[in-house]
Amino acid sequence: MRRLALVVPLSLLAACAATPPANWVRGGALLDIPRARWALADLTIDIMPDGKILVNGEHQLSVDRGGRVFGLEAEPVALLEPDGRVTGPNDDPLGQVGVLHASLPRQANAWITVAEGGAVIRYAEDGEREPLGTWMGCEATARAHQACTLVTHLLGMRMDKLARPRAPDALQMGLGNGLGLGTGSLFP
Repeated sequence: MRRLALVVPLSLLAACAATPPANWVRGGALLDIPRARWALADLTIDIMPDGKILVNGEHQLSVDRGGRVFGLEAEPVALLEPDGRVTGPNDDPLGQVGVLHASLPRQANAWITVAEGGAVIRYAEDGEREPLGTWMGCEATARAHQACTLVTHLLGMRMDKLARPRAPDALQMGLGNGLGLGTGSLFP
């Protein structure tokens, strides 16, 4: 009887846990993982060749050559599918990512661009372009550039100074509970 009492709560926890995206094991789009750095004011985001993503020197996420982005405990955060769709845990839509541009879930237009040369551009509601620093090291291949665009998109959805007000649901999907710019980590 005591064993059953332990199994039931554990099974309820498992039922509540997020499931990885459907194609997580197989993987998604092929990426090249560059040694790259995005400099934005007092914020630096580094992609290391081993896939670690560092924010101001702190390991926050990792990305692999199979388009998988995962947290520090290897928990699935996002999967870039070969067609550019990005899905999160429980197959939640996280938008679309190409080599240069990314759009938010259920949005037809790009909200952010990592241009050739590395300039990061955010598009305001009125279409006005806002510069958001520069990536260095993303241009070795199109797959490396897409890795930088993916990281920009996922982190950008969580950054208060980048997030678009018209897509609040995107800010809640699959990426943790908040972003502490300068005061803490991306994923507390």
